[in-house]
Amino acid sequence: MYRIGVDLGGTNIAVGVVSEDYKIIGRGKKKTNCPRPAAEIFDDIAEAVKMAMDDAGITIDEVLSIGIGTPGSVNKTNGYIEFANNLGFDNVPAGEMLEERIGKKVFLDNDANCAALGEAVVGCGKGVKNFVAITLGTGVGSGIVLDGKLVTGCNYAAGECGHMVIAVDGKQCNCGRKGCWEAYASATALVEQTKFAMKADKESIMWEICEGNIDNADARTSFRAMDKGDFTATGVVYRYCHYVAAGLVNIINALQPDIICLGGGVANEKENLISHVRKICEKERYSIHSAVQTQILSAQLGNDAGIYGAALLDE
Repeated sequence: MYRIGVDLGGTNIAVGVVSEDYKIIGRGKKKTNCPRPAAEIFDDIAEAVKMAMDDAGITIDEVLSIGIGTPGSVNKTNGYIEFANNLGFDNVPAGEMLEERIGKKVFLDNDANCAALGEAVVGCGKGVKNFVAITLGTGVGSGIVLDGKLVTGCNYAAGECGHMVIAVDGKQCNCGRKGCWEAYASATALVEQTKFAMKADKESIMWEICEGNIDNADARTSFRAMDKGDFTATGVVYRYCHYVAAGLVNIINALQPDIICLGGGVANEKENLISHVRKICEKERYSIHSAVQTQILSAQLGNDAGIYGAALLDE
């Protein structure tokens, strides 16, 4: 039997058929094309599911279950997406809508939780019970797996580590609070920090990398300039690593997971980022003298983490 995972995003609908040995053997993809009615989006989800089954050469009778990872707040009990602003969803009965179109039981969870579950079971957290996945993207996404199970809380909204405050009365965050980790450690924040440094140093190699246009600055710019020996860019990277580490140390002190994995666009820098972050965490964590320590690793599954996690929601 096979499981199907649906990664529902604001831009794309990505579907994968997952075999019993955790291989994606068929894929389907559609554009989300937001904003539009939820019914139309779920018509396309159903079509993408069929595309994936056709690609895998299987029928719906061979499918055990279907899982959906979606942005926003999810009520796993009744299958509703309670709110997802970038999809325009407000109390959408997502489980029921897809079950009607496909004819199989559907499970739902938040997309960051699904990515964490995927990495925990199939990726860099394979074989451990306590695991946290952090995504450094437009925001800071996170998911927590303790004793092999997703931590969802009393209202299925647990695990939002990006919105713990690391600087009281600090930078304004999109969530409404000030000083959130996301406001300092997201890729969006890194781009802002890069542009600020470029304005202060007109001789920085970052200007050359951006072809003289500051609007070309992205999350890679400071790292590329650091590789060329640029002093200002190196300062940007090191400061950013301190912001990332501040949140990671909080997580380590609170949960002491076996592994924290870093994914998302900035984490594509791999050891160029993580080696610096590790050194800071090693100095600042409360468990500095413990024989066993949390490992900080790069995510392994990339964009497939959400598909794997969604497919695993019935387990």
